[in-house]
Amino acid sequence: MRAQPTPVVLVGGRGYGRTHLANLRRLTDTGRVRVVGVCDQAPLMAHELEGLGPFDSIVQSADLTPLLTRTQPSVAVISTPLHTHVPLALSAVRAGAHVLVEKPPAPSLAGFRQLAAGLAESGRVCQVGFQSFGSEAVHAVRRLVADGAIGRPVGIGGAGAWVREARYYARSPWAGHRRFKTDDGARAAVDVVDGVLTNPLAHALATALRVAGSDREQDVAAVELELYRAHDIEADDTSCVRVTTALGTKVTLAATLCAEANSAPYIFVHGEAGRITLHYTEDRILLERPGHEAERLTYPRTDLLDNLLEHLRDGTDLLSPLARSGAFTRVVESVRTAADPVRLAPGVWHPVGEGPHERRVIPGVDALTDESARRLALFSELGTPWAKATVSEAVRPH
Repeated sequence: MRAQPTPVVLVGGRGYGRTHLANLRRLTDTGRVRVVGVCDQAPLMAHELEGLGPFDSIVQSADLTPLLTRTQPSVAVISTPLHTHVPLALSAVRAGAHVLVEKPPAPSLAGFRQLAAGLAESGRVCQVGFQSFGSEAVHAVRRLVADGAIGRPVGIGGAGAWVREARYYARSPWAGHRRFKTDDGARAAVDVVDGVLTNPLAHALATALRVAGSDREQDVAAVELELYRAHDIEADDTSCVRVTTALGTKVTLAATLCAEANSAPYIFVHGEAGRITLHYTEDRILLERPGHEAERLTYPRTDLLDNLLEHLRDGTDLLSPLARSGAFTRVVESVRTAADPVRLAPGVWHPVGEGPHERRVIPGVDALTDESARRLALFSELGTPWAKATVSEAVRPH
């Protein structure tokens, strides 16, 4: 007998929520899910819900709690502003739903722990939207390292150089903020931590920690940060971090949204007898060893909602459970509590374009992120003039 489709509620149907809508159409078409509700500040139009069943069969509301009571979903997919992830996920699990929440799962370590406690109390599970965790390429890198393909591991370095225009920070009131006052300031400010390390290039950091086998909260021994901003924002847009794991492994990430040109982010796994390059957005790796021809390998990827449904059906292990975002959230906490990012003077960057299409470019930053990943070094350690003497103290977990 064919299993009944799983009832699902989508929380946040615009922005990145459109990606989830497309995925839900695919799963609806195969009979695996039934979308019973959508929570958004403004109702979605019929054409936006096309392919999800009859328009009048999908309950819509701007208030999640009554929507959950009315629809009784088994799964809630949460794709909303960063500072709303924890309260919305807790509302869902307390109503009896399992959740897939977008990254970062929480903008603070306290929020992360609060969500973990809510899951334990409710008996529900949470999958975090780090899509690369579904890539077989990530697991293949770990197998190669374990098998000694590159000798003794030396460290892991990541690099991400992206271009973002002024309109990126104008897309929502909270974009580019460290903290944000909701309701026109009527309430106290809430943590957002919308910096380059913690949101747009969060996947690179989380993936590097997963490759290191040090992705849980207790796996982080120390964090060193350098945070900078060229844009007129509160958060960082050009930064680097070095995490020392409990095993002593050094994991670095250098990231910028002020690149000279967009490029796919990547992760180097350095060994004494070779190097593996992981292109995690493309599910491929490059294995380089002295005396061997370079090997280029491509792998399949499992969709995280598919994986969550399989977990609920037959107990398949979750690929991105909340606990495996613990080390990443340790770094988020360090960014949250760090001093404000250093503002880079106009001479360090120059504008390109005008109006909403203006972007700020730091000459040489693309090569700088690459050198950081190759040498496992912070910007200030690479002789970068604008990065001198700005290394924060190491933040050690309590």
